[in-house]
This record gives sequence, C-alpha cells and structure tokens, in this order.
Amino acid sequence: MAVFADEAEVYEYLGGVFRAGLEDPELVAKLQPTGIVLRITYTDPAAVITVDMPNSELHTGAGNGPAPNIELFMSADTGNRFWLGKVVLPVAMGKGDVRAKGPVSKLLKLLPTAKQLFGPYRRKLEADGRDDLLKA
Repeated sequence: MAVFADEAEVYEYLGGVFRAGLEDPELVAKLQPTGIVLRITYTDPAAVITVDMPNSELHTGAGNGPAPNIELFMSADTGNRFWLGKVVLPVAMGKGDVRAKGPVSKLLKLLPTAKQLFGPYRRKLEADGRDDLLKA
C-alpha cells in the first residue's frame, strides 16, 4: 500500500524537501554549478518533480519545467524512504528499485549534500504528525 494518499501529498512532502533545499543559500551555492536538471518520476501515486539546480527552481507536474539531463524513476514510497535515510541510492539502483537515465555519476556526487536534508524532512513529517510516513 502506498504511504502517500495522492499526488498533492507527494508534492507537499517530496517536493517540499527540494523546496527547503532551494531556500538554503549554502546548498544552492553547491547545486547551481552542477548544471543538473533532475526529473524524478514517481509512481504510486504518479507525480513528477523537476529540480532545475542551475536556476534554483522547482517544477511539479508532468511536462512542466526545463528538459532534464538526469532522470530518476521510483515509487513515491522509495522517495520517502530515501529522505528518511533508509535507501542507499546506488544499492537501490542496482536492485532495480530506482531506475536512472543520464550522467548518474554527477548526481551521486551530490548525495552528501542531499543528506543535509534528511533532518529537515523528518522534522516536517513529525511536525505534521505523519507517523505513517515516518514508519515507512
């Protein structure tokens, strides 16, 4: 069973973690020079998030935002578990839980930066009383 009720929840929580990152000047300074435009296509429920790192923009919905140069495909549950620190991206890719297109090595170099958002993500879930997502 999916932990997110609908697409709007995916955008609120999984999109929200990217919004928080794009509001952090230190993170933005690390992300902008990468040139990465990341599109994540989630299933269960279906949702699409595009993170334009050079321009510090977040776009939600299929067909919105610039063309990506890296794409990830995963269930929304896997996305939730990643931000909780429970998914090791290279392992998930090896097992087929996450599929990727594009120069993934560039993205993997950003994993230490992404880990800085694990705490804020968990705190948002706690503040919203989302024990269902915390236990995923």
